[in-house]
Amino acid sequence: MEMRRQIFVTGGTGYVGRQVISALLARGHRVRALVRAGSEWKVPPGSEVVTGDPLDRRTFSNTIPRSGTYLQLLGVPHPTPAKAHQFREVDLRSALESIAAAQAVGVRHFVYVSVAQPAPIMRAYQAVRAEAEQALSASGLRHTVVRPWYVLGPGHQWPYALLPMYWLLERCAPTRASAQRLGLVTLDQMVGTLVTAIEHPPRHGRIIEVPSIRMGSDQPAGRSSAAYQFEGDSRTG
Repeated sequence: MEMRRQIFVTGGTGYVGRQVISALLARGHRVRALVRAGSEWKVPPGSEVVTGDPLDRRTFSNTIPRSGTYLQLLGVPHPTPAKAHQFREVDLRSALESIAAAQAVGVRHFVYVSVAQPAPIMRAYQAVRAEAEQALSASGLRHTVVRPWYVLGPGHQWPYALLPMYWLLERCAPTRASAQRLGLVTLDQMVGTLVTAIEHPPRHGRIIEVPSIRMGSDQPAGRSSAAYQFEGDSRTG
């Protein structure tokens, strides 16, 4: 087990966030979760709750642990093309506020959950996530970018019907690369990848894409050679 870490989380009441926080707490880490007023009860017990506005760093920047890890998960739930305006007003704005706050405090490692790209659909969503990635790279912060496409789990199961199609596309040379990049991952794989990313920061910056996320739950939370093939490589610029 790696040293106990202090982790500041945005989006901790969401689909992935609750599971990640529970996993981090189980491994002995200290978690501080930023939530809006009225949502405090949604945070897994054992974490410290910070009430603030993720769109305004002035409401939470003084609660970020110095030399800690910042995990940015916040985003519009159930993204669809119709939510393009919300992507900019919520996803992008919160990411930029978080990056600026983390940079000012001097966090040790910033972990950002982005989205697989390029892709033929959800282009507005990809655009704001790419813009946030660029801002993170320019910040000079040590960082990890995790790029899932769709995370399977409770309440997010309809794409299971697409698995046979993915199986075929991944075995055809013309479609293999895109099918792998835009493949489906499970909630357990995402949680395993994020926990391991937090426990094993890179030297500079790295991107973890779908094929490596799929390794996230193949072994106990710890080092995965596939998930960390980008360690020390500034691939996010």
